[in-house]
Amino acid sequence: MKLLLIEDNPAMQATLQRSFERRGIQVATCGDGARALDRWRAGMPDVVLLDLSLPGLDGLQVLTLARTEGLRTPVLVLTARGTVGDRILGLNSGADDYLPKPFDLDELEARIRALARRGRDQEAPRAAAFAGLSVDADSGAVCLDGAPMELPPREAALLRALLARPGQALAKERLVEVVFPGEDVQPDAIEVVAYRLRKRLAATAVQLVTLRGLGYLLKAQAQ
Repeated sequence: MKLLLIEDNPAMQATLQRSFERRGIQVATCGDGARALDRWRAGMPDVVLLDLSLPGLDGLQVLTLARTEGLRTPVLVLTARGTVGDRILGLNSGADDYLPKPFDLDELEARIRALARRGRDQEAPRAAAFAGLSVDADSGAVCLDGAPMELPPREAALLRALLARPGQALAKERLVEVVFPGEDVQPDAIEVVAYRLRKRLAATAVQLVTLRGLGYLLKAQAQ
């Protein structure tokens, strides 16, 4: 089982990593919210163990962006914020389970293994497709008719986010968070990325549409 541990406290991170590896769990670590999504996409873990108090992007922002991109990995939120309101906020943001600190390591392991089993039982198709475009569930690569597209990172991030909800408009503000994670940019910055992506999609069966006041969406080209 592969676990991605997103925790900014070095001592906690090291302790959990050693404990899980002794229990036969493969652990990748990340202590920075802005880099967490890159590690998540690159490693495609079975479960993500996510702390909420992270530098840069906080845990809830990381979780929201991941779900917006269509990353379906089960997530267990681990945090010192233990109020009912915080738990509800985490679950509403896309978490699958929530365990406040301090915690029992045996219980944490049991919950992680339960989430891994649930993830395998409910595994989505290897690639979710729309009009010839698809996102590979393992690599995160965007493919056209099964062949990987050569896309710059920001255009790929925008296309992944839109492919997660084809036919539904996503606001500029939300897309900026996905395409420019942790960067202080204005919502209009997404327009340049959208312009370049629209040109790349011109030869495909998919059209990138701008809805004034609502954002962007993908729709199938009329044949």
